[in-house]
Amino acid sequence: MPKRIGFVGLGTMGGPMAGHLLAAGHDVTVWNRSPDRARPLAEVGARIAGSLEELGRECDVICLCVNRTEDVRECVGAIAKGAKPGTLIVDHSTIEPAATKAIANALKSKGLRFVDAPLTGGSVGAQRGQLTIFCGGDEADVSDAMPYLQAYAKRAERVGPTGSGQMMKMANQIAVAGSVLGLCESLAFAKKAGLELAQAKDLIGGGAAGSWAFDTYGPKILAGDWTPGFSIKNQRKDLAYCLKSALEVDAALPGAALVDRLLKTLEDRGDGEKATTALFQAYLEMGA
Repeated sequence: MPKRIGFVGLGTMGGPMAGHLLAAGHDVTVWNRSPDRARPLAEVGARIAGSLEELGRECDVICLCVNRTEDVRECVGAIAKGAKPGTLIVDHSTIEPAATKAIANALKSKGLRFVDAPLTGGSVGAQRGQLTIFCGGDEADVSDAMPYLQAYAKRAERVGPTGSGQMMKMANQIAVAGSVLGLCESLAFAKKAGLELAQAKDLIGGGAAGSWAFDTYGPKILAGDWTPGFSIKNQRKDLAYCLKSALEVDAALPGAALVDRLLKTLEDRGDGEKATTALFQAYLEMGA
């Protein structure tokens, strides 16, 4: 019998992901705190649950893509009230690894299964169904989740037991923060030096310094487009989790701490909803 799939959180990432599940032919029920985001999916075949408890009762596999640790706790708690034993909950949110383990243990005591499966690839990856997903959990649970993850992933792998997915996402966010810092600092220097910015982006990005950040964010910097695929506010949220996790594993993160401080200056002046590449503007305003 085909599994009934639930999807919670239909924002910039979750909306396209749920759409890919529908396009792949899955039976999908959705829920979002703001109902307006669910209507476009209902128009292409999704059912809208009246509550998270109802979604828990109706679905066999439930994916979440929400914002913060407390959001996951709240949503999972409501889902668990209706879910039957054996229901698999797959959390695509980026949250604290320690909290992930506590959530998984609480669900296990109710007979529910859990996989932490944070992802990377940004809004473009979500729209194209080309996300990379880091899965933590029991091998059997991750295996059962894979057929659904494949609807929106170019690569999804188990990286270890519960919490490992979030730890891998922390490592990913540290690298992303560094690459955005390098991109913005490099292009701001080029502009201040009087170089032609588009040429600098193409030449530097086409050489040893080339990266996903140069390819994806470089054109947005040239266009002065600070529309967030990933906002400063959310990057700082993730960096806070990274810095907290670093203390737990005795790791030094001076680079991530620097990026966080720079982004804080932008958030403090009201730019928290802009893309992280707005850091380019901050560099232009700085002197030596």
